[in-house]
Amino acid sequence: MDYEEAKSRLAPCGLDCSRCADYADGEIKSTSVRLIELLGNYQRLAKMKSDAVPAFRGYDQFQEVLSSFAGAACSGCRGDHVLCPTRCEARTCHKENKVDFCFQCSKYPCENQFEGKLRERWLSINNRMKEIGPAAYCEEQAKQPRY
Repeated sequence: MDYEEAKSRLAPCGLDCSRCADYADGEIKSTSVRLIELLGNYQRLAKMKSDAVPAFRGYDQFQEVLSSFAGAACSGCRGDHVLCPTRCEARTCHKENKVDFCFQCSKYPCENQFEGKLRERWLSINNRMKEIGPAAYCEEQAKQPRY
C-alpha cells in the first residue's frame, strides 16, 4: 500500500473510514450485500427452524440489521456525504492547515480535537502514524477488527 491509498482510506484524524460499517465502498457493505444475495428467501426456512432453534425467531430483526449494513452510504470523511456521528474538527481543519493528517500539522496536538477516551485514541492513532507512516499504519490496522 502506498501513501495515496492510505490517504483515501483514512480520515484526517486517522480513523479507518474504509473499514467502517457505514462506508459505501467498504467490505462490511459488500459482504452484507453478498450475504443477502446468498440467503435469498431464507426467511421461509427460518420460520420452519424457529421452533427447534429459537434464535431464528429473530430472523426478521437480523434481516433489518443486514439490510442496514448493505445500505451503507457514507463517503468517508474526505468525501461529500459524511455520515460519521463523531463531531470532528479535522474534516475541515486539515484543509485549512494544508495537511493530510493531524500529526502533520504544526499545531498537533491541538486542543480542538475530541475529549476523554476519544482524544486518547486520536493521539494514539496519530502518534503511531507519525512513527511508522500512514501506509504502514493502514496495513497494520487492516489486520485488526474495526470495532
